[in-house]
Amino acid sequence: MPASHVFLGPGASGSIERLRPYANALARRGLSVDLVPLPRGKAERAVPAYREAVGDELATSVIGGHSFGGRVASLLAAEELPRALVLLSFPLHAPGRQEAWDERTAHFPGIACPVLLLSGESDPFARIDLLRAAVERLPDARLRTWPRLGHGLNAVVDEAMDEVARFIEERT
Repeated sequence: MPASHVFLGPGASGSIERLRPYANALARRGLSVDLVPLPRGKAERAVPAYREAVGDELATSVIGGHSFGGRVASLLAAEELPRALVLLSFPLHAPGRQEAWDERTAHFPGIACPVLLLSGESDPFARIDLLRAAVERLPDARLRTWPRLGHGLNAVVDEAMDEVARFIEERT
């Protein structure tokens, strides 16, 4: 049974317009998508806004987002159980600050739903070896990466959203 909704939060720029290619691609695959505007600042402070946007649909919905939006969704998923979680270019650490990956994924063991992570292998916000180590902290996760791709999936949006649609169909 497919999820009733997919909720996606934007990156740190706060612009949901940057999510339109993802939303349109998922809609073409028959999924209902809502874009969640998030306040700027610390991810922990944005969790209540994400929670409010999802409302009573959390348990039946797939939540996620690009970069900052995915981090916010992951924090929410550690508190309450969504149907599934989709993390697009998860910001594991700031460029040059790889040591932050441990703290940024401390909540991962508490995420009980299925998780799909999509990332570029050249993402300056997620050194690939550290991302693979972080995924091991998730009880039920799948990681899909693309060589030579940085922070963002626009260059592979159709292939990436095929992965998301397949994940939702298979795992929810």
